[in-house]
Amino acid sequence: MMDAKSIVENAIREGRYFLLEPEAKLLCKLYGLPVTEFRVAKDLEEAKRYAKEIGYPVVLKIVSPDILHKSDVGGVVINIKDESELVKAYNKIIDNVKKRVPNARIRGILVQEFAPPGREVIVGVAKDPQFEHVIMFGLGGIFVEILRDVTFRVLPITKKDALEMISEIKGYPILKGYRGEPPADVEAIVNIMLGVSDLIKDLPMISQLDLNPIIVYEKGAKIIDARIILETS
Repeated sequence: MMDAKSIVENAIREGRYFLLEPEAKLLCKLYGLPVTEFRVAKDLEEAKRYAKEIGYPVVLKIVSPDILHKSDVGGVVINIKDESELVKAYNKIIDNVKKRVPNARIRGILVQEFAPPGREVIVGVAKDPQFEHVIMFGLGGIFVEILRDVTFRVLPITKKDALEMISEIKGYPILKGYRGEPPADVEAIVNIMLGVSDLIKDLPMISQLDLNPIIVYEKGAKIIDARIILETS
């Protein structure tokens, strides 16, 4: 397994300013962050085998250094329940990408476990000209897109900082348990935030990081998507 620095250096060597999703997830995994189980399939037969190993339902995503926003080109299919659905989804993704980004270099198809629903949160990092790296926390999904219910701190952070950030958002009651729902695992969120803080401290050439959504359960959490952008200079 590559170490964290090698993953970033490899992308820079290839002239890329972002990590491929399997690279971003591997980097997260090296810092103890709970990413969904995944494999990169080079062909349909490998995709079938990996889906059996991971267990249905699964998600398929295109892996290409020429595609950053996979959904925009029809490069993602979720909640695939069996092998016949997988074959259709695999072919559909390849067809979509070839039509919409005909010159894209396809490295493979990411086969990823499909995580059951739960409370969705987001953890992000951006490099600010004045404060350097700043971490953001908020509820995921429409809450971050429409309500902008988020809070910020300058990195690095402590456990106390993380707990304060979580309790500061307006949607905190949703995490504490609402209308009979069990509380979400706040400790799991804190551990993700502290892991991100350590990751950025070791790899300051990262200019942007988005873990969204993170699905939080009564016990544990799963990072569904990970995006990491590198400095270009």
